[in-house]
Amino acid sequence: MFFYPFVKKLGGFHGLRTKYQQTKLPFMKNFYLFLNRGFQHETNSYLPFETKIAGPIYFVHGIYGIFISGGAVIGKNCILFQQVTIGSNMLIDSKGFGSPVIGDNCLIGAGAKIIGNVKIGNNCRIGANAVVTTDLPDNSVCVAGKPVIVKKEKLINCTYTNSLKGWGYFEDGRFVLEKDPEILVKLNNQTN
Repeated sequence: MFFYPFVKKLGGFHGLRTKYQQTKLPFMKNFYLFLNRGFQHETNSYLPFETKIAGPIYFVHGIYGIFISGGAVIGKNCILFQQVTIGSNMLIDSKGFGSPVIGDNCLIGAGAKIIGNVKIGNNCRIGANAVVTTDLPDNSVCVAGKPVIVKKEKLINCTYTNSLKGWGYFEDGRFVLEKDPEILVKLNNQTN
């Protein structure tokens, strides 16, 4: 990682963002943008400087995989776990058109998604993998739904791939060519 040490030295994302906002020098603005883009690339994240953030965000496991829309508004003292998405809905005909507004002191669990023009109140807790598309009042908790379990008689979990030798799958660490003519017809029809 090349950019991470520089961003850490500047106070993390919040420190870098603050320096970008406070400088008047075009060269320094471009330098901070360059650092942020490299940092985002290294951490597979998207954290634009345009996002309105009232105070530092505590990224419990770092910013890996976190996406925050440039149009989002985030209050102070928020806690985000890994793989969180705070995203805009830009479908012009959608009822949820716009970006999320998140209140103060919110905790957003791993993998949670907050999408569109929703208002999250103060002191809210959003559980892991929850998808939030409606407003949450102050002091509320939102969790993901109970998983749907479908029992099957027998499942075979192999993912087919087409190699130079033909269609096959990996089993016990080795590539196995598929020989079943019915399966091969299905696989060949998928690629045509």
